[in-house]
Amino acid sequence: MFFLVWSAFLSTNLPKLSIKVERLVLMRSMKWDLKNILQSIITDWRQFLSKCLLVTACLYCLIIQPAQAGISDDRYDGNIFVVYAGNGSLVPAKANLPTALKEHKPIFMMFYVDDSKDCKQYAITVNRVQEFYGRASEIIPVDVDTILPKDKYEPTEPGYYYSGKVPQVVVFNTDGKVVLNKTGQVPFEQIDDKFREVFDLLPRTESVELKRRSFNEFSSELAK
Repeated sequence: MFFLVWSAFLSTNLPKLSIKVERLVLMRSMKWDLKNILQSIITDWRQFLSKCLLVTACLYCLIIQPAQAGISDDRYDGNIFVVYAGNGSLVPAKANLPTALKEHKPIFMMFYVDDSKDCKQYAITVNRVQEFYGRASEIIPVDVDTILPKDKYEPTEPGYYYSGKVPQVVVFNTDGKVVLNKTGQVPFEQIDDKFREVFDLLPRTESVELKRRSFNEFSSELAK
């Protein structure tokens, strides 16, 4: 489109300019004043260049659309955790699902896409989950665009748990059992309650801070 417009513009204006130059040269032979001829040529070239700049500016405005992506729309503007949670450590995940299940670690898995306003808004919650439980569990964000379509998935594959909606949160206990599986803006408190059960922490009603009933293998990790 850009080149078509330019071609049409030049084909219309250049012949006119050439004719003017030819006429002026002819007039010079007819003893016109040389100074007037040069001034006329310079004026015509200035007008031509001004038109070129105007056409270029108009085409730039039409072709180059400014980025207007934000947290309240479904446009892509980068990784949601980096842009909206200020956290570049969440992706790629430190461990994949098969490894975490094999090691019997608690898992927080979240399905997302970068061009979803709901996922953008939920990125802060995922960051908070990592802040509280990132040392003692595996935080595994899964971009659903990376899930290859298959007729059947194994329980060790993220696609086995994906419901088709984002954001989606899945929490596993140390036995690999799903203790929470919800879509939408799942509150941090619901995730916290499940992890408190997994880590044998005092319930929220008894303690807002993460405190244990008794010492176990995760106490040193949660205390860091």
